[in-house]
Amino acid sequence: MKTKKTALKKVRITNSLFISQKDFFLIAGPCVIENEKMAVKIAAELKKVCEYSGVPFIFKASYDKANRSSGSSFRGQGMDKGLKILNKIKNELKIPVLTDVHDASQAVKAGKIADVLQIPAFLCRQTDLLTACARTGRAVNVKKGQFLSPFEIHNIIKKIELAGNKNILLTERGFSFGYNNLVVDLRSIAYMKKTGYPVIIDATHSVQRPGGEGDRSGGDREYIETIAKGAVAAGANGVFMEAHHDVKNALSDRDTQYPLDKVSGILALLKEIFEAAN
Repeated sequence: MKTKKTALKKVRITNSLFISQKDFFLIAGPCVIENEKMAVKIAAELKKVCEYSGVPFIFKASYDKANRSSGSSFRGQGMDKGLKILNKIKNELKIPVLTDVHDASQAVKAGKIADVLQIPAFLCRQTDLLTACARTGRAVNVKKGQFLSPFEIHNIIKKIELAGNKNILLTERGFSFGYNNLVVDLRSIAYMKKTGYPVIIDATHSVQRPGGEGDRSGGDREYIETIAKGAVAAGANGVFMEAHHDVKNALSDRDTQYPLDKVSGILALLKEIFEAAN
């Protein structure tokens, strides 16, 4: 499918942080807020790493994971407590924060705290959710669904733009490939970049095996770096990476979170790849 060349969009994250396709940045943090101490510890360490590398950083953590494989799985601290923790991280550590929004009714409340509202992949076509998040005026990061071709991303963008918001980030997180498996098509990065909006690779969810362990998702952590390096070389502007200080005991997505103590090394390499590719 041929498209006309589109001007690059500058996305406002905060009043002092704007991101375009010319920038390399990191979105990282634990899959879910397990407790306040853990979230603050990870955020502080990631901030330190990114400041040393000179890479803009957005802290990511979910106050609630509504799409867990099992009804008995840990979901997080809940909206009120979770947002309070994110607000503390935002104000005390002076870093922008991102969190998932699963329902349109949550958008306004989440938007009062979070700098970026994230649309989960399973919900990326939900018009009411997209519209509600867009109307907050916050940047909206859309995870492209595992069932969605990159050609269909234009329909999602139009929904957000029609709601009066052009602060949009697009994230590739793999496409369903048979049962309990995902594959990343690097052409998806190139195609979504034609929209003019920054494109992100979700390096950790892309190696997930959805529902692969029966009552939870599995994954292949050893390939996180492969996916990240390949996507950045192919043109991804940002890297989304769930990171944890104790991956084996993480309460969510333990098979695909990246060890916190390894982020510094891979980030430096990814920055070099980005600069070489651009």
